[in-house]
Amino acid sequence: MVKITFIDPEGTTTVVEAKPGQTLLEIAEDHGAKLGSACGGVCACSSCHCYIRQGLDDLPEMEDDEEDRLDMGFDVRPYSRLGCQVKVPEDCEPLVVEISQESIETWYNEHPEHRHEQQKKGA
Repeated sequence: MVKITFIDPEGTTTVVEAKPGQTLLEIAEDHGAKLGSACGGVCACSSCHCYIRQGLDDLPEMEDDEEDRLDMGFDVRPYSRLGCQVKVPEDCEPLVVEISQESIETWYNEHPEHRHEQQKKGA
C-alpha cells in the first residue's frame, strides 16, 4: 500500500492508503478527494490536473498523450500531472498531491449537490 495525501484548494486534506496500479483519479474518487474528471478519466481533457508536491521522481514518466492534454490546463507547472494518467507504482514513497483550482471547480460542476459547501468556504 502507498500513502497518498490529497490537498485541495479549500485546505481539505485527505490521507489514504492505496493499492499500487490504480490511477490517482481512481484513488481520489474511491476516497472522496475532490479531483475533477469531466472526460471520465480517458485523457480527453485536463480537468484532473494536479500538482505532485512529493514523490514525483517515483512516478512513471509522462507519455505524449498526457503532455498534450496538459497543454490545455491552467497554471501548468513542472510538477503538473493528470490524475487519470498517473498509475501508482509498486515501490513508491508517500505521495503528496495538490488538486488544482481548475480540477476542484470541475468536481463541483460534476457534483452540484455539493455546491453549497463551496459557497460556505468562499471559494
